[in-house]
Amino acid sequence: MIGLHRDGAIATITIDRQERRNALNGELCASLTDCLTNLDSPLAVIITGAGTAFCAGADLVTRFGAGDGEGGATDTFRPSFEILLDAIAEFPAPVIAAINGPAIGAGMQLAVACDLRIAAPDAKLAIPGGRLGILLSPANIQRLAQLVGHGLARDFLLTGRQVTGREALQLGLVQRIDEDALGAAQLLAEHIATLAPLTVQGHKRALNLVTTASGLCADESQEIAEMEREAFASDDLAEGMAAFSEKRDPVFYGR
Repeated sequence: MIGLHRDGAIATITIDRQERRNALNGELCASLTDCLTNLDSPLAVIITGAGTAFCAGADLVTRFGAGDGEGGATDTFRPSFEILLDAIAEFPAPVIAAINGPAIGAGMQLAVACDLRIAAPDAKLAIPGGRLGILLSPANIQRLAQLVGHGLARDFLLTGRQVTGREALQLGLVQRIDEDALGAAQLLAEHIATLAPLTVQGHKRALNLVTTASGLCADESQEIAEMEREAFASDDLAEGMAAFSEKRDPVFYGR
């Protein structure tokens, strides 16, 4: 479930699916998007996870449906997830990720889509798509590269590098660390709420426009999207999912 707590001008949204380490599925993504869409003019929003995890990624048990008739699997998660991340990025007020525990795969992508990130020192962050045969969308690749730079983005995406909150701070992936990530996020949100709203929201919008201006052209986005479709139709994806289910190392053949 998705929980919402409103404290004046600050809204805290909590992913509460502790039995699955707050792994997201399409339904939860849609609920989180609806929650954001229906918020009444907050000055800051916090997204966090219940219990000991921020978000362990996509729920791989339910993510893939039957084939679409053209080979491969139908991703029941990605469309809702992309809408959610766009809603976070485009939300007028700053959105803060309080990374209280593991943020893996889609969990790290969720955090990257936020404006600011505060992590517990021992929180784990990684995007292990290469172990599963999953290729990120153009928007998520662009967000990561613009946040941490191309060198570190290559390290995360090409090797599946995992870092702690402490390392993430040194790398610029998060802006602050605190044993109480949610408490620190609340203090930061309270500070933001004292600032001039039009200035803060104007700066967020301006930064989004600068990011878009320096981003991918339509042909480049289309090329990445085609590679994404090929990955989802590959035997490697089936092997990655099988290996995950069977708790073994995958064996890929590049087809």
